[in-house]
Amino acid sequence: MVELNAKTFAGKNVLITGGMGFIGSNLAIKLADMGAKVTVLDAMIPDYGGNEFNIWPVRDKIHVNYCDIRDISAVEYLVRNKDFVFHLAGQACHVTSLVNPFPDIEINITGTAVIMEALKKYNRDAIVVYTGTRGQYGPSLSLPASEDAPTNPKGIYEISNLTAEKIIKVYNDVHGIRSVLLRLTNTYGPRSQMKHSRFGVFNWFIRLALDNQTIQVFGDGGILRDFVYVDDCIDAILRCSVEPKCYGEIFNVGSDVPVSFLEMVKKIVDISGSGNWKFAEFSAERKAVEQGDFYSDITKIKNFIGWEPTTSLEDGIKQTLEYYREHRDKYWTLEEKKDKVAAAATK
Repeated sequence: MVELNAKTFAGKNVLITGGMGFIGSNLAIKLADMGAKVTVLDAMIPDYGGNEFNIWPVRDKIHVNYCDIRDISAVEYLVRNKDFVFHLAGQACHVTSLVNPFPDIEINITGTAVIMEALKKYNRDAIVVYTGTRGQYGPSLSLPASEDAPTNPKGIYEISNLTAEKIIKVYNDVHGIRSVLLRLTNTYGPRSQMKHSRFGVFNWFIRLALDNQTIQVFGDGGILRDFVYVDDCIDAILRCSVEPKCYGEIFNVGSDVPVSFLEMVKKIVDISGSGNWKFAEFSAERKAVEQGDFYSDITKIKNFIGWEPTTSLEDGIKQTLEYYREHRDKYWTLEEKKDKVAAAATK
């Protein structure tokens, strides 16, 4: 089993792309607390999840660079002398990619190529960790889905993630830039964006419950997913990054306990003590990208590093609710705040 301790990343130079986002900021906080010298790269594209408050606990410990991964000059400068590059930046909305495929192509594919070319030129010794998505598999012929399962993604977003993964694998195999390729399942927890429902559906349901609103459960609610609390996801990322056996490998980061959407929603409503739910029909857009049941086979990552999630669904929901109850003013939209103030003024 790969163990982490206070010295694992102490003094290490680390770059996190998309480091103001959900998973990236949680990763930045963990690494900074472990003594790493953390640089965060984030373009802060509206609605993509970047939030300066996400890194507030370590704001004095890390360096933030506001730039885009497509900026060749900036990336070539930032990758130098880094021990680790955690590549988490990307266009992450499934529905948006159906309407306009170019952000996925430009950010997820071109941006990844920019990073890997910069590393080839200036820092081939860095270890790269890429976080893709379980959507790269597409509809699964058998479950749980292992890393050897066919990859037949249904959307441009998932195709762009799979392409980015393959680009990084080429640089690993041909140019010797060591990399770990992760396919993350549905991750939830603190620091996710809460402005809209286009991605991060679990956390969006948390918001609806906190707002005492109705959660729509599409179809009969029987679709299965595996959900992973963000702290467990960060643990997997870090353990894989320091284990040489993982370099050049692909791993699922998921849970071996599949849960239906209906069960998940009922737990959120019950634990929060607010909100309610009802069945609803799929919209045309959501139906087009819905892949049916999916849950990960995590045997490989267990065998390589001894990792498996340790946070129960109930505990994860409780911790997520607690975080947003305390910090909701940092995640709910400015427009809604203005509307509430205006409404109060008319009473």
